[in-house]
Amino acid sequence: MQHHIEDRLQITDLMTGWIHRDLGQWEALRQLFHPDGTIEVTWFEGLARDFIDGSMRMGSSDARTKHLIGTPVVSFNQDATKAIVETNAVIVGENVKLNVGCEGHNRFYDRVEKRDGIWKLLHRQSIYDMATFTFPMGLVEIDSAVVAKYPREYAALAYMLEKSGFPVKRVFATRGSRLEIEMKAAGLAWLQA
Repeated sequence: MQHHIEDRLQITDLMTGWIHRDLGQWEALRQLFHPDGTIEVTWFEGLARDFIDGSMRMGSSDARTKHLIGTPVVSFNQDATKAIVETNAVIVGENVKLNVGCEGHNRFYDRVEKRDGIWKLLHRQSIYDMATFTFPMGLVEIDSAVVAKYPREYAALAYMLEKSGFPVKRVFATRGSRLEIEMKAAGLAWLQA
């Protein structure tokens, strides 16, 4: 376990660097990704630079989010130039105008690469484990038909995002789902290539 300590520290800094998104530190957030970096999360799929532009729009909307990031589990390829990183996170979100809040538990599933001695994100995906509303029915009216459109594991988060103008357009991986199994198989194939 002694090997790759510096690599692990750099990768951990990438994961905890997600605080830059919560703080609206957009240039620092850009530095977490390689120029060709991509991301797939509930409300966005595409290039990381476009995600950051979308995050700037979200930051100036009624939607607020905060990410609590756990300690990453890192698996390196043989020459430690690529790694798969899985990191527990909690996404706390709210729409301040609608008084709708949620908490989503996910795992970021990242492909990271070391280029010119620097680790950066190449591809970020998310697996959703569970989500709840923090302002429950009765205090705030929640449209159950909208909630029912989404998998339970991220329905509360998707509801808050949709009501805030950032709709979820497809089904994403949830704990133990076929999509999670396929994501991990593709990640392992990438790591070993």
